[in-house]
Amino acid sequence: YSIAFQSLELAEKCALFLLQEEQKISLFEDEETNEWFITIYVYMEPDYSDIVDLEEWFSKIATEYQGEYDGWGCMAYVFDDQIDGTS
Repeated sequence: YSIAFQSLELAEKCALFLLQEEQKISLFEDEETNEWFITIYVYMEPDYSDIVDLEEWFSKIATEYQGEYDGWGCMAYVFDDQIDGTS
């Protein structure tokens, strides 16, 4: 699950709240957009109603901290050395 922010200050405030709620998170800046992202790691068996509940909770938190809920899923990064076969 991810939440996007326009500033580091807003992202840090939200991150502290999520940590107080005992959520495992990471915080990083997208260098292309200059947005800050919090990724929330939730370990659970996929269940539709649980996913919907979490999305609603994260959407509410994003709004409260002036962020934008960015959904859930998995990103994979391909680095240049992996493209040319030198990895």
